[in-house]
Amino acid sequence: MIAIVDYNMGNLASVKNAFDLLGEKVVVESNPDKLAQYDRIILPGVGAFGDAMEHLRERGMDEAVREYAKSGKYLLGICLGMQLLFDSSEEFGLTEGLGLIEGRVVAFDTSRFHTPLKVPHMGWNRMFTKEHPLFSGLDEAHYLYFVHSYHALTANAADTIGESVYGYRFTSAVAHENVMGIQPHPEKSHQNGLTILKNFINL
Repeated sequence: MIAIVDYNMGNLASVKNAFDLLGEKVVVESNPDKLAQYDRIILPGVGAFGDAMEHLRERGMDEAVREYAKSGKYLLGICLGMQLLFDSSEEFGLTEGLGLIEGRVVAFDTSRFHTPLKVPHMGWNRMFTKEHPLFSGLDEAHYLYFVHSYHALTANAADTIGESVYGYRFTSAVAHENVMGIQPHPEKSHQNGLTILKNFINL
């Protein structure tokens, strides 16, 4: 049984619809006390990092997600949900994250270029991946759909399992033991995104 964590900061319907297409039953769960009963959880997210952490704390979901990660069961963060897995974010000031993956979230560095990067990074882009069960059946480089203005910097290179290029290379997928995250939206990424979600189901 899979739960989508509901903390009032995610595109829950789109994520649930993607699992429906795969014929997988999922529950949108807003009760932190019930998270432990699920085999896998999805942490979605759209919006600002600080707002998301505040919503998680208000609902007791921050500690529930941390405890879930300790259980060894699989957790997947999507877009902002991936960023929340990190120690902190610099979005609108420094904000502490869930601390499940070492590193921090930073803004795209537009100062490197004569023609500044357009932010947010939005649209289809390739993700270059390491060998990982989450990407089974996909080419080493595959297109997925992105919408974000900040990106992750992992403290440990081994935790980066996917990279993309927008002006420069940045981490677009992470994994540390049972905790995983992807920056693009699989629910908006057609067959490639559905393949990633199916692989998550089958872990």
